[in-house]
Amino acid sequence: MHERLNQFISEQKVAVQQELRQHLDSLDIPERLKASMLYSVEAGGKRLRPVLLLAAYQAYSNDTKRALSPAIALEMVHTYSLIHDDLPAMDNDDLRRGQPTNHKMYDEATAILAGDALLTYSFELIANDPHLTDSQKVRTVQLLSEASGPKGMVAGQMLDMKAEHKALTLEELETIHTLKTGALLRFAISTGASLGGAEPEQINHLGLFAYHLGLIFQVQDDILDVSGDPDKIGKPVGSDEANNKNTYPKLLGLEGAIAKKNHYVHKAKESLYHADAASSYLALLTDYFSSRDY
Repeated sequence: MHERLNQFISEQKVAVQQELRQHLDSLDIPERLKASMLYSVEAGGKRLRPVLLLAAYQAYSNDTKRALSPAIALEMVHTYSLIHDDLPAMDNDDLRRGQPTNHKMYDEATAILAGDALLTYSFELIANDPHLTDSQKVRTVQLLSEASGPKGMVAGQMLDMKAEHKALTLEELETIHTLKTGALLRFAISTGASLGGAEPEQINHLGLFAYHLGLIFQVQDDILDVSGDPDKIGKPVGSDEANNKNTYPKLLGLEGAIAKKNHYVHKAKESLYHADAASSYLALLTDYFSSRDY
């Protein structure tokens, strides 16, 4: 089972990586800007968001050509968010995936512009996709902008910043992560399924699946910050506690965080069953998200 999933992830990552490189290489833009964009895009990311989009698509369709541009656009938006999150005004991180962050490799102004460029180019990419109908383009752009903007990821980042040095309830913590991390995951799953031909009722169940998957992802991140291997996660263990961040282990203890994660896994798989996707790669990815070690 793991071998089948690893092969699927590897194949999707290669496809996404090739398309990302091809699109960015073809841009006639200042070389330093292009280099900065490529530096973060090719910094060894897991590509979990585009892989999820492609997995959701393939749960209902065998042809992936309509899903590739949205998947690439999603990875560009995610990469932009990481570049900006790492800036001194935000999380002030020097390392990302074991490598110098973009503003450390280049400079703050270049990093900001690289993030801006990836965000805006993502929408151009969708609008120019010959495989999507006009209505599919409009809907995809609408959903991606909602997920990444002031009602989604940006709102989550704002709430996360405001919550520093404050004790949160579990409900408040879930709200932050549902916006900051979960919004793009929900976009990946609902958009992939919709483009693949899923019925509205199936997409509704997948929305619940995505909600719980986003929480699984974050709980595991928090657990790894306590008990992970720093060489694998690419940053020192304990950085969340050192920065006084609100995390599941801080709120529930390590064992409590693991128990909460297992509860989310159960709820996610229940939603997959109702979406007629219990035997899809999405089910295998749920286990992968909950047991990943980096």
